[in-house]
Amino acid sequence: MSESPGTPTLPQVALIAVFVTALVTAQLTAAKILAFSIPLSLPLTGSELVMPGAALAYALTYFASDCYTELYGKRAGQIVVNAAFAMNFVALALVLSTAAAPVYQFSPVGAGEFESVLLPAGSIVAGSSIAYLVSQNWDVWLFHRIREETGREKLWLRNIASTGTSQAIDTVIFVSVAFYIAPSVIGGDPMEFTPLAALMIGQYILKLAIALVDTPIVYAVVRLVRERSTTPTSGAVAAE
Repeated sequence: MSESPGTPTLPQVALIAVFVTALVTAQLTAAKILAFSIPLSLPLTGSELVMPGAALAYALTYFASDCYTELYGKRAGQIVVNAAFAMNFVALALVLSTAAAPVYQFSPVGAGEFESVLLPAGSIVAGSSIAYLVSQNWDVWLFHRIREETGREKLWLRNIASTGTSQAIDTVIFVSVAFYIAPSVIGGDPMEFTPLAALMIGQYILKLAIALVDTPIVYAVVRLVRERSTTPTSGAVAAE
């Protein structure tokens, strides 16, 4: 039995689900700073790459959005980006309401433990929100600007160029706002220049590496979905 026109397909729903899941996960894991040893020494970072815990999850959002935008068009990509932004605050509201609820005396996780792990700092929310809106909309716009020039060819170029530049924008805005600007405004303890720069470098190196590695996967996903799309009414035909 064929699907009716406008019915969401499994690949479409799956890509949206990956995007939203990665975005919400990034919001909840951003406060932890990670450190990875590397076999060489870089300026400012030395032999250690430091990055927010959200780096991997957030990088996954670009993979999902590039696949989705390639398959369903610029307008569809923008809708997903902005709807997911709203879902970020739904998740935050749910966490806040759970934190505010009374805790059972035999709860294996105490109220303080729950709040210290799951309640994101205001600076993290501000930084991630501003960075997300700017970088994700830039990613969708640039991806399709390149596509207008290349057609269906050179998917690798628009994937790497849009993701690489948007992740640079995201990294600078998020780290600056979350760890320096917001703490300065609200009377917190802003991070000094050297660790701030190290955070930016470490996060961007990981994101750029993922953008390069995931390009063949983007090709595979797009090709698989297009091959499964046998009729214009299936909802999975790539937008021109």
